[in-house]
Amino acid sequence: MYVLELGGEDDAFAAAEAAVAARDVAVIAPGVALARGLDADRFRSLAFGRRAGELLARCEATSEAAGAAVRSATVDRDGPVAVRARDVRGTADVDTQAIERVVGSVLVDRGFTVDLETPDHVLLVLCAGDECVLAWQLVESERGYGDRLPTDRPFFQPGSMDPLLARSVVNLARVEPGDVVLDPMCGTGGLLIEAGLVGGRPVGFDAQRKMTAGTRENLGKYLDGRWDVGMADATRLPLADGAADAIVLDAPYGRQSKIATHGLGDLVAGALAEARRVAPRGVLVADRSWHVAAESAGWSVERVFQRRVHKSLDRYVHVLS
Repeated sequence: MYVLELGGEDDAFAAAEAAVAARDVAVIAPGVALARGLDADRFRSLAFGRRAGELLARCEATSEAAGAAVRSATVDRDGPVAVRARDVRGTADVDTQAIERVVGSVLVDRGFTVDLETPDHVLLVLCAGDECVLAWQLVESERGYGDRLPTDRPFFQPGSMDPLLARSVVNLARVEPGDVVLDPMCGTGGLLIEAGLVGGRPVGFDAQRKMTAGTRENLGKYLDGRWDVGMADATRLPLADGAADAIVLDAPYGRQSKIATHGLGDLVAGALAEARRVAPRGVLVADRSWHVAAESAGWSVERVFQRRVHKSLDRYVHVLS
């Protein structure tokens, strides 16, 4: 059994993303989930997965209970250890330093040495609500999203998707290394950047020349691998049937977006139909539900997540197959 620490505030969304790296993910407390399988390499690429480890014990969220759980558990590790306690999202109201002292003392009594700088093993103590789980840490996700903020890219336009959400969209589209990942309305290329960073081969189109030029600049800064960007109408793509492995698409947001030749409904419906022709799975992000349009285009809508951006904007994340 494995323990996952989830980031963000939407556990259902984070758990869905984590399901690309773990099996049978079940949230048991705010920001904490259990799973029955784990792909450590995939977990490193998660946006809303923080840490994962092998479950040692579960108990109440107190230092006494955590110490007792370690005292009675079977510990099959050798070498120096460190204890890292976290009050996940501040929901447990516990003294994490006291937990670390108590659990560390129990481990010393059991013959371990404590090394806070270069331990062979890290024992995570995750407290959330009334729940406490203890796990031997196996993997942390790779961060660095702050280094790819839209405003720091060579080409920027207001409304660009932040890299944390873009990475989660790529993961929900189940992008694997080597997959051709299509964004038929690539804008400034944020989704394609994240697709390339997880090993996919990005292919992007946009109807506006300045967007394709800007996307090329942005991809050139962040990606070393192969990618292709060109001008095209998202409703008439210059691609053969089945040319892509996955699509990622951030649809125009109503009045905030310039649409040159189509009404918004026709544009999204046509883009979804074309995407269905060229790819077997994907994710659509929009400022409203396009559930009916997606099904009319031949997609099965697996999930729709509604995520608040601010008081006048929610994003709807549609997982399609």
